[in-house]
Parts: sequence; C-alpha cells; structure tokens
Amino acid sequence: MIIGLWLMGGIALVFGMVVFVGAPYVPSKRREIRAAFCDLYRLSPQDTLVDIGAGDGIVLREASRLGARAIGYEINPFLVGIARWLSRHDARVSVRFANFWTTDLPPETTVIYAFGESRDITRMARRVAREATRLAKPLMFISYAFAVPGQHPIKQVGAYYLYRIAPLHTDKS
Repeated sequence: MIIGLWLMGGIALVFGMVVFVGAPYVPSKRREIRAAFCDLYRLSPQDTLVDIGAGDGIVLREASRLGARAIGYEINPFLVGIARWLSRHDARVSVRFANFWTTDLPPETTVIYAFGESRDITRMARRVAREATRLAKPLMFISYAFAVPGQHPIKQVGAYYLYRIAPLHTDKS
C-alpha cells in the first residue's frame, strides 16, 4: 500500500514538474492530426518530422503512416516509455528522451510539430529559426492551438497553424 502511494506520488511529481519546462500532456486526436497532415501540410516519404513534446507518440505514428520519418522529443520519462512501447513495431518512428531547448534537430528535419503554450510559442519559433539557420534550410513549423504572435501563418486548418521558418540572415563580414 505504501509503495503504491509512493509510486503514484512519484508519477504525479514527474508529470507536474514537466509543466514548468513545457506544455502539459494533452492527448491528441488521431482524426485532427490526419486532417492537419492532409489539409495543412501533406507529409511524404521525403519528410522527417520532429514532434516537440511527443507525449504518447500518436503524432509520430500518424506521420509514419503517411510515409514520413518521425522523431519525438519528450522530457517525461514515463511518456517516453509509453511512446516507445506503442511505436515499437514502426521502424520510421523513434522517441528520444530529450529536451528541445537543448538538443539540436537532426540534419534531415523538414517539419517541426508542436503543441506549445502561449508562454512558449514565440520562443519555440525563435528556436526553430536558429535551427533553420544552423541547418541552412527553411523548416516547416506546425503549431497546434497557438499562433505565433507577429507572424502570419501560410495556412490555418482548425486549431493548426503552418509557418515556413526561413534561416536567419547572418552577416559574416
């Protein structure tokens, strides 16, 4: 009984602490994800999608069903385990116990998917722009639920916003 209470308390603590670093875990709806990947940005086998805060990995598995390579970054170790378990038979999906704020995106990245929060969405867009600059190519950025203040999306479908984030201009004189 005591061990069960400690275990439950530990799990609650991990889920609670994650909120200070990123968005809380909110399960995505498969139907809405499919609509975003068909009507907002059509994923293809040429794409590599990175899901910031991958949660249980549903976005990754939907991206893979469309032929894309899908990489999830998640800071909650319990959700990393769940996502890896649910995606275990899919070679195009990988889930990393990693923090988006401190981890470089893979060079093959073409699309970043995020369910951020209003407090973080501007910072996320700036981070994606730095990564676009480092990778020397534009990146597509799909934001669920929050628009990036001061930027106009290329397209919007429901609560999804699509942005093309170009590399930052750097003067190397």
